[in-house]
Amino acid sequence: MLRRTILSLLPAATLAGQEAKAVPQAEEPKGPIPAPIRVSVNEVIVPVTVTDDKGRFVTDLDQEHFKIFEEGKEQKINFFNRERNQPVVIGFLIDLSAASRQHWKVFQEAAVDLVQTLLPGDKKYSGYLISYSTEAELQVNTTNDPEALMAKIRKMKPGGGAAMYDAIYMACTSRNLVKGEPFEPRRIIVIIGDGHDSSSKKGHDEVVELAQRNLVSIYGISTAAFGFISEGEKQLLKITEATGGRVEAPLNKGLYKDISGYLSTPSDEGNYAIKVGTGGYASEIAQGMFRAIANVAGEVTTQYVLRYIPDNNDSPKTYRKIRVEVVGYPNLRIRHRDGYYPYNP
Repeated sequence: MLRRTILSLLPAATLAGQEAKAVPQAEEPKGPIPAPIRVSVNEVIVPVTVTDDKGRFVTDLDQEHFKIFEEGKEQKINFFNRERNQPVVIGFLIDLSAASRQHWKVFQEAAVDLVQTLLPGDKKYSGYLISYSTEAELQVNTTNDPEALMAKIRKMKPGGGAAMYDAIYMACTSRNLVKGEPFEPRRIIVIIGDGHDSSSKKGHDEVVELAQRNLVSIYGISTAAFGFISEGEKQLLKITEATGGRVEAPLNKGLYKDISGYLSTPSDEGNYAIKVGTGGYASEIAQGMFRAIANVAGEVTTQYVLRYIPDNNDSPKTYRKIRVEVVGYPNLRIRHRDGYYPYNP
């Protein structure tokens, strides 16, 4: 079982507003859903992930190693944090479309493991659950209690279309907030799905802008079938990269890495150990999901957080590009959101 091993990673997540109110632990919301989340962006928050050339997290850098630029002009870093397990609010968005049926039990177990890993029961870490098929639905509002989310996930069954964009929109507009968002805790969304959308009323550009305005970092655990890059997965990549996250693709990595010609011979009669339906195949799928969960959890919990007040507040630009550099380490890979909107929606 994945969950027995992965609990060694303790994570965090967040979503915030300046007038946010703390959410009572393990309680469902009472009363009307709040208005869309709004954030003042006088101080720009930039979570940064740094890895080496082998993909390992680099966690021992100091403030003097970083430079941050807005529209090409260097900015003064006012706040720097490299502590692990920083407070976060995590939105778990689960794809319940008919496309998830083939491996649903694996995805379901992975979602439960991810909740257990990222919500260890500490009040620093909060989460909420949104499912989406033909429509998006807020299943569990913001809480510290992982059991509330896991109980809902265990009862879910896939079927219908896919309203992923509506689910992202709902995550940015229709949940209770935790006091202190988006500074502490920070805001994270993790999508478990293949990225396709067939039912949303909202569009790609609209929800990406909304996520960027609300300082949300989006990650994806792709459920796209092995050997193929779907249009949906490309959209998921665009969303995550624009917000400073990334996509893990466990079914596209390693499953048939040692088998020649697997695309032309999907069942590969020369290797029965991982033929579809066998225990070896199921084990490979499970291990791929485990690695994906571990990578996402590690990323959320090992980020640096930089904050600065831009010195060009009079700029007429509605979207401002950001670049972060690490001084003296040329082979490191740096990931962060690519910009921000200086004004509220």
